Amino acid sequence: MTINNSVKDGAKDSVDLINKLKGFSAQRDDDGIVTVIIDQSARKMNVIGDGFTEAFAAMTDLFINDESVKGLILTSGKETFVVGADIDQLATIKTAEQAFELAEDLKGSLRKLETSGKPVVAALTGTALGAGLELALACHYRVAIDAPKMKLGLPEVKLGLLPGGGGTQRLPRLVGIQAALELMTQGKELRPATAKDMGLIDAIATDKVDMLKQAKEWIKANPNAQQPWDKKGFKIPGGDSKHPQVVPVFSVAPAMANQKSHGNYPAITHIMSCVFEGCLVDIDTGLEIESRYFAACVLSVESNNMINTLWTQLNNIKKGQSRPQGFERMQSKKVGILGAGMMGAGIAYVTAKAGIDVVLLDTEIAGAEKGKAYSAKILDKAISRQRATREQKQALLDRIKPTVSYDDLADCDLIIEAVFENRDIKAKCTQQSEAVIAKTAVFASNTSTLPITGLAKASTRPNQFIGLHFFSPVDKMPLVEIIMGEQTDDATLAKAFDYVLQIGKTPIVVNDSRGFYTSRVFGTYVSEGIAMLGEGVHPRSIEVAGTKAGMPMPPLALQDEVSLSLALHVSKQQQLDMAAEGKSIPVRPSYEILKTLVKEYNRTGKKSGKGFYEYSDNGDKHLWPELTKLYPPKTAQPLQQDLVDRLMFIQANESAKCYEENVVRSVADANIGSIFGWGFAPHQGGTLQFINAMGIDAFIARSRELAATYGERFEPAQILLAMADKGEVFSDD
Repeated sequence: MTINNSVKDGAKDSVDLINKLKGFSAQRDDDGIVTVIIDQSARKMNVIGDGFTEAFAAMTDLFINDESVKGLILTSGKETFVVGADIDQLATIKTAEQAFELAEDLKGSLRKLETSGKPVVAALTGTALGAGLELALACHYRVAIDAPKMKLGLPEVKLGLLPGGGGTQRLPRLVGIQAALELMTQGKELRPATAKDMGLIDAIATDKVDMLKQAKEWIKANPNAQQPWDKKGFKIPGGDSKHPQVVPVFSVAPAMANQKSHGNYPAITHIMSCVFEGCLVDIDTGLEIESRYFAACVLSVESNNMINTLWTQLNNIKKGQSRPQGFERMQSKKVGILGAGMMGAGIAYVTAKAGIDVVLLDTEIAGAEKGKAYSAKILDKAISRQRATREQKQALLDRIKPTVSYDDLADCDLIIEAVFENRDIKAKCTQQSEAVIAKTAVFASNTSTLPITGLAKASTRPNQFIGLHFFSPVDKMPLVEIIMGEQTDDATLAKAFDYVLQIGKTPIVVNDSRGFYTSRVFGTYVSEGIAMLGEGVHPRSIEVAGTKAGMPMPPLALQDEVSLSLALHVSKQQQLDMAAEGKSIPVRPSYEILKTLVKEYNRTGKKSGKGFYEYSDNGDKHLWPELTKLYPPKTAQPLQQDLVDRLMFIQANESAKCYEENVVRSVADANIGSIFGWGFAPHQGGTLQFINAMGIDAFIARSRELAATYGERFEPAQILLAMADKGEVFSDD
């Protein structure tokens, strides 16, 4: 090819040739400094994939072989720099050799670049994550614009991977072993100032002009740049893996990691192994060690689960997989929120944060003002951490109007009712709102348990009535469960879906049912934990099982957070509702235990300081000692794996039933809803992916074993038996 011939000839038209590479353009100044701009036209953000590695290799050779080029600036034509590798390409990896070669291909070019003898600067226009930051680490100098949304980090561990572009080797050699381990094992994302203090970047610029100016000045001042680790006598900051001050890090770090991950995330162990082994050898050997561990991560079940759900399925949802087609995208301009309690105040904050005007209505103006003050409190904390300014705080607060008058809802395009879970109160709010709002406005109820179809009976336009189930605390929880009533139309769903995306949340769409999807399945987890207590399982064993399973909180502690009295109220209400319909509902084994604790011992949960745990004023907690007297542990305790399986299988099986009953509309919605909604073990990839990964036949067999020992609630859902016969798996394809 022309490019290769030109490289061999040491041609001086390297800039022209770089301009012919896909996704790259170049400019040369009078000092012989070439600025290469990465700008993939087919993508909103630059990623490493789809021919990038080949083009980058060609660009590297052109730069090195053109003697007239004195230095290189790598930058981006977008607001972000490079946001990482194209995770989709990992789906094609079937062998360790393929994964190893994928990592080695890019690293070969990066190593050439940093040993070229010419200065190379990464000029970061914005966010650089994963492989994007690894590219920058292979440059001799890094200068970043101090942009509000700028993030720097190596978050691969969140997908069960490790930094495979040299991150596990260059980062510790740059900032020290302990700081590097913290950044990579926790997947932290840093702001420029913090990154500079750590030594991750070298300088901060005010804008693009300043950034490029600083980059050129550094190149001129450092014509023979070398990486620190390529200089004679280099020592890792703080010491290498065998240094007396570092040895304790590797003694303590695995134990601390296991305490948090319980062995569910092998990528964490692989990252520590990469750093430990790589920091005992030279950089080139270390980079090869990293590629081998990268291959192990790529082929792991955990990584496959997490990529499948937290990458592929999540992106499909965000692209509108669950949104009805044929409706124009809607941008909400003004939203009315009924009820200024914790949920209403939280919804008001995230809505105003998205730039939408909010009318926050309560029965008393003091309540509405208090709801608005919730936003001020969040913003004050952000200001104290330098994540917001006073101007931004005032602008957001100006968008929230506290009121007691329904007339103020007149020009709202969406109403979200977030009052107490009482049908009569909700009905009254619906009627008063519909008396003043526009005929095109959508009315949504933030309810976690009451069926939307029943609530919509109070509406004169049930086709425009929908459920928007937010999770607490609203400002932190990423999910919104959109519930379709029997008469809700697709136009209303499309508008609700667009609003959820507009406020930066992830929408899942479910059909109307008692408890919907998230509350229904979540309830099985805590209920099963409480049932174990009644069977004579030691409460500490129950909690350990929940933690080892990978859940964010063990079942008894989580029930305390939610409230024992609320769970009892919901259970009673369900029984009454079903009785009114002439139906019966199986009473969960947990019901009598909740009834005893709430009614006889006044233990209602964390809010009152008394539940399954005792809570002290300083925030400490411990299991209530009387629990083992009320429910004496049996001498023969079940195997820990039995407890873990019970907690996981009960959730997965209930999710399969929800899918079978068309409560949940897609596999993606089920998986994402389980992780983002109530924290189903992320390394499992969601409730239905848990079944897929185990294999449906194996899941059925184990379910039947559990059913024989612990009760028919573990009998596998009928859909699983049908799928097993056909050799199917859960998939939206």
